[in-house]
Amino acid sequence: MVDVWFTSDFHFGHANIIRYCDRPFSSVAEMDEAILDRLNSCVKTTDHLYFLGDFCIGGPVAAASYRERIRSKKIQFTLGNHDKAIKKIADQFVWVKEIAEVNVQNQPIVLCHYAMRVWNRSHHGAWHLYGHSHSKLPAAEGSQSMDVCVDTNAFHPYHLDEIRTRLALIDNNESMAR
Repeated sequence: MVDVWFTSDFHFGHANIIRYCDRPFSSVAEMDEAILDRLNSCVKTTDHLYFLGDFCIGGPVAAASYRERIRSKKIQFTLGNHDKAIKKIADQFVWVKEIAEVNVQNQPIVLCHYAMRVWNRSHHGAWHLYGHSHSKLPAAEGSQSMDVCVDTNAFHPYHLDEIRTRLALIDNNESMAR
């Protein structure tokens, strides 16, 4: 069975992100290895991985080196503000876009590195998944949106079913409050 995963904001090779986001690593090498190990322990070669921006610091050689270490061969990439190098190795991904609208197992999803208050079909059941805020942005009440940054999930990706469960809880809590 092919699984579907979502994540963002690895910031491979980015020493300052450890301090900025209070990541529990003593070095860039430790952080990079932990993120890769946790990702590859979940995501299989045939699984789909949607990556929502800020892959690494460094040029195309560094980006390609990190990409090679990820098991999934099916990575769909939404660009973040630290992804200039990704454009130069775009052929190593299924697609590379600024923003994407996908349909995964009959669930419409808008993917963007940045959080949005509204998105296409937001009032008709579409989800919005994003990164960038590193868990610092409070969730909008009743919103079918979610921060999938690695900082929000112990440096693991989110499985589609986990997102479905979390967003259903938000929807159910809002219905009960009415």
